[in-house]
Amino acid sequence: MGFFDKFKKGLSKTTPSLFKALGVISNLFGSKKLSREDLDALEEALYGADIGVETATEILERIKEAYSNNSELRGREAAEIGAAVLKHVLEGAEGRLDAFSAKPEMIALTGDNGSGKTTTAAKLAAMYKAQGKKVLVGACDTFRAAANEQLVTWCERLDLELVASHQGADSAAVAFDAYEAAVKRGTDVLILDTAGRLHTKHHLLGELDKLRRVLQKRDPKAPHHRWLVLDGSIGSNSIEQARVFHKQFDLTGLVITKLDGTSKGGALVGIYREMRLPIYFVGLGEAPEDLQPFNADSYVNALFSLGGGSAEQTG
Repeated sequence: MGFFDKFKKGLSKTTPSLFKALGVISNLFGSKKLSREDLDALEEALYGADIGVETATEILERIKEAYSNNSELRGREAAEIGAAVLKHVLEGAEGRLDAFSAKPEMIALTGDNGSGKTTTAAKLAAMYKAQGKKVLVGACDTFRAAANEQLVTWCERLDLELVASHQGADSAAVAFDAYEAAVKRGTDVLILDTAGRLHTKHHLLGELDKLRRVLQKRDPKAPHHRWLVLDGSIGSNSIEQARVFHKQFDLTGLVITKLDGTSKGGALVGIYREMRLPIYFVGLGEAPEDLQPFNADSYVNALFSLGGGSAEQTG
């Protein structure tokens, strides 16, 4: 299954209202002319998809302008206009990690409990391992009771190397131990699963500072990548999370999970527009291969049911 197909399947709960409003479910290639009622339905659908007021307004204005100039405007044409606006908004959104500059290259994942962070750590490790890289996972989520157990299960299932400690251990110490092990083993990629933290609990967020300070004693640039894992199903509420974590941890990118089970798949747009942080991966299912590099064309085309995405890429 290619990128476009995965996005289309994953966004199936987001897109039906958009498809209907644009008249492209039963008239995929635009045989149906839009009516004023269709435009009203489109307005409701766009705001319901949680893409953000500013972006929704831009799309609506462009489509309404086209409609006022051409009363024969078809659903397919309206979809193409909306897609063009959205692709412009998402310019620069695709995070790429194609070349590593350190050994080990460190990726620290953070985020609230329940965001899919621990699962994402395992899936990322499996992906890099499949690319032929030597990978190590550090279980630094020592705060949450089930975190180590969950990560151990994933690593056993995917045959991944893991450094872990007991519940309640100092997470920064575990990160340091994982780094030392990675250096000794000649590891290419070190993925750190840091503790899930409610973004309103600043004393817990402060632990991220400690983890960073400890790692920088060995590598001043560590961790090289600081990605926030966000639950796509909570929609625009995730923007406030991103603000707080960014202030505390100086984020370098985002991973958006659970886009396969939400009606708020459009929130990704608002998050990027607000934060301007690249989106490296999106979660479109439970299987390891369902963690996919973010592809803006595939995302937008799937959202508006237009053709396929751009050529497949490697992460």
